[in-house]
Amino acid sequence: MQVLSDTTFRKLGLQERTLATLAKNGYETPSPIQAKFIPIALTGRDCIGQARTGTGKTAAFMLPSMENVDLTTPAVQILVLAPTRELSEQLLVESKKLCGGRLRLALGVGGRPIHKQIQDIANGAMVVIGTPGRIIDLLRRGNLVLDKLKVLVLDEADRMLDIGFRPDIERIIKQCPSKRQTLLLSATMPDVVERLAQKYMTNPDMVDLSEANMVVDTIEQYYVTVDEDRKRSLLLRVIAQEKPAQAIVFTRTKRGADKLLEVFSRRLKSDRIAAIHGDLPQGKRDRVIKDLRAGKLRLLIATDVVGRGIDISGISHIINYDIPEYCDDYVHRVGRAGRLSSAENGRAITFVRLDQGGELTNIEMRINTVLPEYRVDGFEAYRPKELRQREIRKFGA
Repeated sequence: MQVLSDTTFRKLGLQERTLATLAKNGYETPSPIQAKFIPIALTGRDCIGQARTGTGKTAAFMLPSMENVDLTTPAVQILVLAPTRELSEQLLVESKKLCGGRLRLALGVGGRPIHKQIQDIANGAMVVIGTPGRIIDLLRRGNLVLDKLKVLVLDEADRMLDIGFRPDIERIIKQCPSKRQTLLLSATMPDVVERLAQKYMTNPDMVDLSEANMVVDTIEQYYVTVDEDRKRSLLLRVIAQEKPAQAIVFTRTKRGADKLLEVFSRRLKSDRIAAIHGDLPQGKRDRVIKDLRAGKLRLLIATDVVGRGIDISGISHIINYDIPEYCDDYVHRVGRAGRLSSAENGRAITFVRLDQGGELTNIEMRINTVLPEYRVDGFEAYRPKELRQREIRKFGA
């Protein structure tokens, strides 16, 4: 994580008790997004923060929000919306560290017992963190009341809108007080996010740290041209050649993830491989993430839906088995490698079919970088054009 060497948390205007908590938890120097976002948010103005994943955005929005809480009012004063259960749970863990035990927090996500969440809110939670679907459920039941809300946070707004949460987000916003602070954090700023901000935020300030380092500069990025029927063999060769400490392999579909898991568990004869996607029961998803954090897994096969919820230091390699459908998803995927960790140099390798050159070009334009070609020793990942033409003449297309 980049830091600003001439800036300290004290200079940002945070209270002494907050500074003491930060020191206790090992926070030394603010990252760029924290240094720029926190002073604005402390004023109570609406603010948009655009920065890649893994740059310390949680502290950027949570520290100033917590300082706005009235400790004498046992009501929900901060609501944080996030796209996935996993990310919400990570936000909760991090927020508990940041508040130093001063505030009661509650989680509101599906796949968890709702009665405990209801009880946590009833016990005086001042901060609620959750996914839009469960938050709406709690509002509908009357267990979550937002009339005392001071700060609404939309975290990873682009991803929430990508997966269809806009109607839910708007329903929630309409139940929030009009006089509130709204903070929006996003790695990318597509039109749909800008329209949401224009509609529900009041003259927001903009902190844009996206262009200087669209993808973390400690990640070496490559592409490799491959025929579809040689992708599995290529993946095996890449793993053998790279020897990753821990790698995430991204596929476009849940079916593709399950098939890769089946094939590679058998061929690698290892139990250090798992898959994670939206159809997996929540309990199993939790176990997979827990095993990944504990270092029990070497290879995780994931879809984009849950890929954003994986916030784990020490991921050394990202392999895009399927090139992402959208350029922004490339940014989010690659942001998993070496994030906020001691990993010296993460690597990202994207498999590209011959007919996907345009998609690769779009990614390179998005990150303003021309990717070098990755070579696998002694392996032809695709058949030359003239050989393919001879095969088509001989066997048909």
